[in-house]
Amino acid sequence: MLFLCIGFSSVMKAQKIDSIYVHLYTDSLKKGTYNYINIDGKLSNGRYLPLDTSQLTFTCSDGKFYGNSLFLPADFSKPKVHIKAVLKSNPDIYKEFEIYIKMSPDPELKTLEEILHDHPASKNKKS
Repeated sequence: MLFLCIGFSSVMKAQKIDSIYVHLYTDSLKKGTYNYINIDGKLSNGRYLPLDTSQLTFTCSDGKFYGNSLFLPADFSKPKVHIKAVLKSNPDIYKEFEIYIKMSPDPELKTLEEILHDHPASKNKKS
């Protein structure tokens, strides 16, 4: 069993990251919150691996990174942020990109009372 684990470990270490890709969950960043920046590494065997700050170094024109999350203050006023993600094991592999900031405010959330009152099932009950 130990031999199998050691063999598997050496195969996994043999896979090198050939390139990195940015896969964002949204088209813009929100102010006053943490925005997760998803970076995947393509391995030499063609598989993808999610990367974090143990494998990447993040820099940005504005805001501050906490792990893979970029925090922008609520009073942030610029239209976009420039981000760079560099692979620690090979600094020649990196991605630079810009992400725009969401400018329109989020709609207010409904209260529990409003949700229950407006629920379609409550309107369509049979007597």
